[in-house]
Amino acid sequence: MKTHVLVTGSNGQLGKAISAFSDTKNSESINFTFTTRTSLDISNQEQVETYFQSNNFQYCINCAAYTAVDKAEEEKEQAFLINATAVKNLAEACDKYGVTLIHISTDFVFDGFKREPYLETDKPNPINVYGTSKLQGERYIQQTLNNYFIIRTSWLYSEFGNNFVKTMLRLGAEKDEISVVNDQIGSPTYAKDLAEVVLEIIKSKNKQFGLYHYCNQGILSWFEFAKAIFSFTKNEIKVKPIPTSGYFTPAKRPLYSVLSSTKMIHNLKLEKKPVLNSLKNCLQNT
Repeated sequence: MKTHVLVTGSNGQLGKAISAFSDTKNSESINFTFTTRTSLDISNQEQVETYFQSNNFQYCINCAAYTAVDKAEEEKEQAFLINATAVKNLAEACDKYGVTLIHISTDFVFDGFKREPYLETDKPNPINVYGTSKLQGERYIQQTLNNYFIIRTSWLYSEFGNNFVKTMLRLGAEKDEISVVNDQIGSPTYAKDLAEVVLEIIKSKNKQFGLYHYCNQGILSWFEFAKAIFSFTKNEIKVKPIPTSGYFTPAKRPLYSVLSSTKMIHNLKLEKKPVLNSLKNCLQNT
């Protein structure tokens, strides 16, 4: 009997990565239902209730999110509607209908003042609206559900949608020189690797519910990540390192965003994939 899985936000990077797996043998035991805001507005409690009532889901993977970090500073209400209120709606429906919720969160729940990888037990302290709204979504889940996996990830990229890798490839084709910040440190994470982790949770019927971190193995600055992208694509563009203070953005960014995936790897018996290997795979598919 197939496991019935709802995927919200299927037009985003992770949603598309899961969709790419849905046609492979990796997911032949899973029956996916992919929704976008058009087909299911998760910020509408009535719609969510009706949708869950009409379908017999075992899992809900929430990939829907407001991710425009700078825009969120002005559109606070919209960010909280999607990243918090909508998550609350899903959590309540999952609780009512016995569905396990797998929710994707972010490294931006932390302030970035630490200098070693963040653990799940570290106290969140977001420094922008986006991070604050995502943290509120986490808290709604924890207050409502027992059967949930919250997976915080960092610096997500893929061959889909808008992300740092796609931006660098575009700039590399347009310019001879660019400036990239070199004092924000993190672990870039390939959406397809995260998709594999999510599918493994479902296929293994893992019951070790709770809060987890997952990112690729390796620590880079945005500058180093950009250099790696251009090195792999044999683009000789000049990349100039600059401090965050030299690149104004409306939203503050954590200077240190590295997450420890030890708990996730231990509980799921996973091997963590190296950043540069995953980047190479992504560029081959782009």
